[in-house]
Amino acid sequence: MANSFTCNIVSAEASIFSGTVEQVIASGIIGDLGVLPGHAPLLTELQPGPVRVIHDGGKEENFFVSGGFMEVQPNVVTILADSASRASDLNEAAAEEARQQALRAFNEKSSELDYTRAAAELAEAVAQLRTIQQLRKKAGKG
Repeated sequence: MANSFTCNIVSAEASIFSGTVEQVIASGIIGDLGVLPGHAPLLTELQPGPVRVIHDGGKEENFFVSGGFMEVQPNVVTILADSASRASDLNEAAAEEARQQALRAFNEKSSELDYTRAAAELAEAVAQLRTIQQLRKKAGKG
């Protein structure tokens, strides 16, 4: 059995990552899902959150997806994200402002409020902030 497989992370805007990896860990809708070489095929929905890619030798690379799907096949994992970015490109101030804006929308209780959309925006902002905090903690800065 091979010790690695191909991973592709793509969004509607661009291909964010394509390469050979040893492991992928993503935030599924019922919890985190780790994929190693030889994993059984599956298709799962992803929630907003981090995607960790472990390269040969243990080097880790982190991404953020705002939701989407992950398809696992014998030699390839494909993540089709609503939007995706490198975790290092996340803007903490912008994520915090988005969180505050979503909370304000809930508090205003306007009849025009789209609760589903506001909840999704809040979940994405909170997931971005959580991803930033996890990276900071890993780097020993938090």
